[in-house]
Amino acid sequence: MAWFKRKDKGIHTSTQEKKDTPKGLWYKSPTGKIIDTKELEQNFYVSPEDGYHVRIGSNEYFQILFDDNKYKELDPGLTSKDPLKFEDTKKYPDRLKAAQEKTQLKDAVRTAVGKSNGEDLVIACMDFSFIGGSMGSVVGEKIARAADYAIKKKKPLMIISKSGGARMMEAALSLMQLAKTSVKLAQLADAGIPYISLCTDPTTGGTTASFAMLGDINIAEPGALIGFAGPRIVRDTTGKELPEGFQTSEFLLEHGFLDFITHRRDLKKQVNLYIDLIKNQPVRE
Repeated sequence: MAWFKRKDKGIHTSTQEKKDTPKGLWYKSPTGKIIDTKELEQNFYVSPEDGYHVRIGSNEYFQILFDDNKYKELDPGLTSKDPLKFEDTKKYPDRLKAAQEKTQLKDAVRTAVGKSNGEDLVIACMDFSFIGGSMGSVVGEKIARAADYAIKKKKPLMIISKSGGARMMEAALSLMQLAKTSVKLAQLADAGIPYISLCTDPTTGGTTASFAMLGDINIAEPGALIGFAGPRIVRDTTGKELPEGFQTSEFLLEHGFLDFITHRRDLKKQVNLYIDLIKNQPVRE
């Protein structure tokens, strides 16, 4: 005689009643290292065993760079329109709405100003979680406005790139942002305002072809993927085999495209050290 007898066949638990294992308790890096997420956060979102820099967004970078995580966000309500009436598997406005609900972001970049080591710093930070960090009209406009703010207030500007490239749903309007942001950075240079570009994983496409490589100083995180096009396209275009790791930050540093690579725990110190040196002012501790 069976100890238990199923009254009804099959599983009838409703979706609402199902219990999932809590997510976010552990993180596994690509090299297989497992770390508690709380420990990961305390280590600047870097795996302590292998030094792998986990992809993070604007919230985390602002927390790292701004004193006491205090800052004023610039143009927080700016959102994209749909002038091209673009539609692929879904309409562009629907895709934007879904991304906004999922990420709680308005678009793929946030701009803010706050104290960093006691002095004002303007930061534009991209979020890869919002449609792959793609660069559309809002990204270009917010970066341009951040540059205008930096010029007006005479404050250094830092852009943190993390992008898959131009946003195809905005076509030529997206590509126009390359020129738009480049012009603003030229105006920043004419005004003698320092501009720091930080390339993170990944920095590709139109971002690399514009503001990501136009810094007075171009820096990157360890192991970041940085390039214009993917390896297959580069290989097919050049007809040559590519060296291993040719799109990593370490390779670009070796070949003169970057000034230095910094661990995330040293980012705030290194950025402000550069600002002090270029402004010929006493180095802040």
